[in-house]
Amino acid sequence: MSEATGGSTKSRDPGATGQFGDPTADRDLPLDSHLHTHLSHDSDVPLDVYPALAVERGIAEIAITDHLDFDPRSPSSGVPPAERERLVRELAERWADRVAIRYGAEITYERRFEAEIRAHLRRHRYDFTIGSVHVGPDSPYRPGRVAGFVAGRGLAEILRPYFDEVLAAARSGLFDTLGHLDFVKRYLVPHVPPATIAAAPELVEPILRALVESGTGLEVNASGLRQAAREPYPHPAVVARYRELGGRRVSLGSDAHRAEHFAFGLEHAYRIAVANGWRALHFRRGGPPVEVPIPSALLAPAGGRRPLAT
Repeated sequence: MSEATGGSTKSRDPGATGQFGDPTADRDLPLDSHLHTHLSHDSDVPLDVYPALAVERGIAEIAITDHLDFDPRSPSSGVPPAERERLVRELAERWADRVAIRYGAEITYERRFEAEIRAHLRRHRYDFTIGSVHVGPDSPYRPGRVAGFVAGRGLAEILRPYFDEVLAAARSGLFDTLGHLDFVKRYLVPHVPPATIAAAPELVEPILRALVESGTGLEVNASGLRQAAREPYPHPAVVARYRELGGRRVSLGSDAHRAEHFAFGLEHAYRIAVANGWRALHFRRGGPPVEVPIPSALLAPAGGRRPLAT
């Protein structure tokens, strides 16, 4: 995708042809704000693994953001929120002299559960919250359904069920940041190539405007680099358009569910943010929003250990 709405937004994706998983990359970064442990139904990573990896890789701060779903049919780790908080707060104490650890949550947003989500967030204290739309039990994008759903439909109709929920999440103002905005493209491969979605930026424009209006951040999620989409969530041109529209809050996360995916592609996500004008990340540590400065090595146009790719 080379242009977004209005023909002026370039797809600023430095290093787009680079290799990911390079052990010399994804190091010495200030923050990975999206991580899953055994407290998520789809992860088996023990709590102490990510802090150890963070120390080894020079990641100064991490957020444990395990899944929280409100549909009773959705899989669950079975660990109640109060127990999750106790475990993560104790983890933070154990590692306090080596890495900063924040207690967060990735909350699955569905309009029909918005009242329950809102009530939950009034009762429970999180340092940082991600609101995301996933593929639930009734989703047309589930394996076994998606091919039949896509057949005979235009792109807007295909994406509407997902993007309508994402738009409502952006408007809700419930979360610190909106997770993996175009995550649906993972499930549409090979029926709808990511490039086809990227070529229709008008479909995400209302979501971006809603983020700006509600003051919700936009996450650049690196997990797509290791999944079928082979690109971040969202596409870099979407990040550029969010900035053009006045968006100023960007967060970054590897969305790791396995130890080997910790910080995977994270430097690439940082470079996308830098290429689009960000010098600091949006984050929260339980209080008001804070800015986390991006390392000068990634900001420098030349020289230094890791000059910004062009």
